[in-house]
Amino acid sequence: MRQIPVALTIAGSDSGGGAGIQADLKTFTVLGVYGMSAITAITVQNTVGVRDALVLEPELVAAQIDAVLEDIGCDAAKTGMLGTAQVVRAVADRVAAHEVRNLVVDPVMVAKSGDRLLAEDASSALVADLLPLARVVTPNLPEAEALLGHEIAEDAMEDAAREICALGCRAVVLKGGHGGGDEAIDLFFDAETERIERMSAPRYDTRNTHGTGCTFASAITAHLAKGLDLRNAVAMGKRFVTEAIRRGLPLGSGHGPTDHIGAGRLF
Repeated sequence: MRQIPVALTIAGSDSGGGAGIQADLKTFTVLGVYGMSAITAITVQNTVGVRDALVLEPELVAAQIDAVLEDIGCDAAKTGMLGTAQVVRAVADRVAAHEVRNLVVDPVMVAKSGDRLLAEDASSALVADLLPLARVVTPNLPEAEALLGHEIAEDAMEDAAREICALGCRAVVLKGGHGGGDEAIDLFFDAETERIERMSAPRYDTRNTHGTGCTFASAITAHLAKGLDLRNAVAMGKRFVTEAIRRGLPLGSGHGPTDHIGAGRLF
């Protein structure tokens, strides 16, 4: 029997260490979860931007997933940067084959620097193949608009959340970090229970926000792996990422990373 919760991240590698699998594994570790990885892409990046990227062959991505899940299994998994439609389909195929119960889909499309991380033709594969397998999807506002194919008005967040769930996922966290005001308000909607809730936290004026989406999604994943119900996993994930932002590390000359280690001291 396992003596520690186990989580898998299926995402790209960030050489700067602030996002991607590096952020995911740091989050898993400080939250007391054993982390495994299936790397989808190698990016050449730092706090300023993405200089280059190599998306791995879908067969190699699938083989990584098979290797760890056949041997170790997992209590929860998350996806991040997938790169191409072929990789999206390969990931969806293996997640379904291994019957991963707690899948968190972070539909990573664009880096903090503005560099694109998902091919334009891959969005339809994400919607058709991966979203129906997700326990929860965690888009920010631009990603939600890309998934739905239309703009989302500020007063239409609830409708947008329901529309995203209608694509096949069971719940959504529509992140409000791109908005204004003194608070960062995320909208949580669970289609299975019809629960809808606005979760607020202080908004910090900082440039050190690289990897916030990855960190939030991986914190939710870690808490699902530890056995929390979805609502509380999301709430705890938001608490973790808020503290990581508050403690953000002023490294580099661009968007510095959040502080996973510091945030982990609260848990």
